[in-house]
This record gives sequence, structure tokens and C-alpha cells, in this order.
Amino acid sequence: MVAAPVAAGLLAGALLLPAGAARAAGPAVPAAPGASAVPGAPGAPVASGASGAPGTQGTPGDALPGVTQLRRDPAGRPAGCLPPSARGTRLTPWPQTFLRPDRVWPLTQGDGVTVAVLGSGVTDGPGLLAGRLGYAGRLPGGGDPARDCVGHGTFLTGLIAADRRAGTGFSGLAPHARILAVGVTDDTGATTADLLAQGITAAAERGARVIDVGVTLPAGSDALAAAVRQARGRGALVVAPAAPDAPPADQDGTAKPEPVFPAAYPEVLAVRDLAPGGAPPEDGTAVGGRVDLAAPGAAVMSTGPAAGGYYTATGSSYATAFVAGTAALVLGYRPTLTVNQLVDRLETTAYRPVGTVPDPQLGHGTVDPVSAVTALLAEDRPVPSPTAASVPAVPAARPVSAAPRQAVLVALGALAVTALVALAAVVGSRGRARDWTPATRRTPEAPASPRP
Repeated sequence: MVAAPVAAGLLAGALLLPAGAARAAGPAVPAAPGASAVPGAPGAPVASGASGAPGTQGTPGDALPGVTQLRRDPAGRPAGCLPPSARGTRLTPWPQTFLRPDRVWPLTQGDGVTVAVLGSGVTDGPGLLAGRLGYAGRLPGGGDPARDCVGHGTFLTGLIAADRRAGTGFSGLAPHARILAVGVTDDTGATTADLLAQGITAAAERGARVIDVGVTLPAGSDALAAAVRQARGRGALVVAPAAPDAPPADQDGTAKPEPVFPAAYPEVLAVRDLAPGGAPPEDGTAVGGRVDLAAPGAAVMSTGPAAGGYYTATGSSYATAFVAGTAALVLGYRPTLTVNQLVDRLETTAYRPVGTVPDPQLGHGTVDPVSAVTALLAEDRPVPSPTAASVPAVPAARPVSAAPRQAVLVALGALAVTALVALAAVVGSRGRARDWTPATRRTPEAPASPRP
């Protein structure tokens, strides 16, 4: 539990790029996530570490302090609250360079989208969520959502929506998205299925379009299953880790892959972590349940509850934050999408793994914010109306005006007069032949009287 954060800190320090590297000139849409300036690739400028003072490059061996989902000592006892970090850097973390969210920021930064973060709470000590952070009411058995002792909830929130700050290459994927903090753990990061169900319901009732569940459970409950279904019915996308950050080990010390909840429910988008460069972690950790998408999750960097420097962490819970941030970018640009359309877009535009999809360990592939926002899918193309092509247009009958009707009547009258004149000429000629004129009428002559 202690060595893992230290190792992650050393790795994170070696996987930071100069602040301008993630925004270097390049094609509008990469061929694959991280196609340019991937840490470790030929010619990629890789820093040796993070320094104690912001804006400087550290010396080899410098490490960022670690964050874990459960804050306990090796004996399983509460380890106290996360101390502030004094480590700062101007460099860009590898996930931001790998995913390149800055390429779609001219189109969307998650404006108007509420992302609920279910975990240990959120404390905006660095001031990178000013005006965009809200809190759900304190749940029975849960912690204060405004007080993050563990630091895990604040770390996830930074990956999703931390605003950009001058002089550093770090920012969240959707720096204008709103955050709804929902406390579903105690001060050590532990939770229960019923408490998690209450948190999912509270987030959906308060209008969250995306619900990032940062914790896992080895078993679910009827209440948790019902809460997930109801949230999906309200149009909320529930994102959860496909595996615990620290999987339980067998007796021989190897990780034991088992399904975890709520990711095991079919209504949840199950996400696993990737190591730098986009491959599964080299420790060979397998996921025991279903995987829908993959995202960066090893040696990632983000903020903590206190003002100051940065932290590092490794696990599938941090990969969910990158998927939730991508979903916020998509909804900011396409706000009318249903939850089913949003899931289809995230999965269809993912960078595909080699072989059959979905892959048992990578699902539909690596989330790709640029393609998820900009891709033109089949349902986006207008469908021509079938009646427009198959039925010929029939011109509407034009009303007959009074002038044409009068012209017809005059023509008929003229024709009648002509006919009468012709008839009169015929009759007159025959009358003259018989010594008859129409002007006078002869009367029979009186018989002559006899002469005397």
C-alpha cells in the first residue's frame, strides 16, 4: 500500500512533457489517441521528474506524493488525511498528451454539463473549479461531500474538470463542466452497496448527465442495481471501474481477477486502466468482469484537496475520470444525445484493439475525445424523405379569373351574331329568287268589280 504510490510517483515524474508539447502544431484529428508526442516515442521530449517549485524541471528521483482510493496503513488502520503536496511542475502529464483534449476545446469544453463524482468528497483547495462546484446533501452513513480527507474524489475531479492555469500543462479534459460532489465513503474511503445506491440516486435526481463512480465493491445489492437502472432511465451515464485499484491477491501473491460492482451491471459503462503509451499495465493485471472502454490510469497526475502541488495515482478508478470527461465534452457539443446514443458514440469512436471487438481486456478500445466529439456517425446523416423522390409533384390548380370568363362570353356572342348574319344572307337570297323581300309584305289584290 505504501510502495505503490512511491513507484507511481517516480514513474509520473518521468512521464511529464513540456507544457507546450501537448499543444504542438499537428493535424486536426490524430490517427489514434496519442499518435503525436507520446512519452517514450522517438523524439518525444521526456522530463526527468517534477520539482518542488512550480515551473521548474526536477532532478532524477523526484517523486509526486501518491493518492489511493482507500487511505489505510499496511495494518488496515486509518492513515489520517492526505497531507498537502509541495510538488509542482510546468510539464504536461502523459494522459493529456495522449488524448489531446485541447484539439476539441474550440468546439466544446463541457459547458452546461453536470458530472457527478461519487467518492470521498471534493475540496477545491487549488481553486480550479471556481463557480462550477456543487454539493449533494450529506447522505446517511456518508461523509461530508465538501471535506475530502482521502483526496481521491478531488483527484478524480481534477482529471475531469480542473480549469487551465497559466504556467502548467495540466488541466482536466472538460475544464468548463460543472461538478456535483457526492460523498459515498467514510474518512478512509470505504463504502457500502446501499450507500453507493443512495449516491447514484441523489446524483440522477439533481440532473447529472454523467455519474463517475470512483469506488468498487466485491458484491452488489438489489438497491444498487435498482439505482443504476433508474439513473439510466433518467438519462444519466454511469461510469465505473472494471477492476479495483488494488485487486485482492491469491495466496501466492498474484492478483485475483473478479467482477466488481457497480461495473458488473449491464447499464454501467465499465472502464479499465492503461499504462503510458496506451497498453495494459505491464504487471499483467487481468480484469475479471466485463470491459467496455479503456483509458489512461497508470501514473496519472492531478490535484489534491489543499492548495499547492500535484499528486500521482494508478488504477482503473482514475481511468473512469478520463471517460467521464470525454462524455462531458461530447454532451457539451451534442446536448440532445440520449444516454444510449452517447454510449454508442463513445464505443464506436474508440481506438480499436487488434482482434475481436469487444476485447476481453480492452473492450471496444481506448476512449478518443477528438473522434467522440467530431465523428459523423450514421445516425447523424440526414435521411431523404421517400415521398420526395417517388411521388411526382402535382401543380396546384390555379383559379380562373373574371377576365378570361368575360373573354369567353364575348367570343361566344360574336360567334352567335356571325351565325345569325350568315343565316339571314341565305334566307334573303332564297327569298329574292322567289320574288320575296323581307322589307314589304304583299297583300292579296281585291277582285275587280264588274263594269256596268
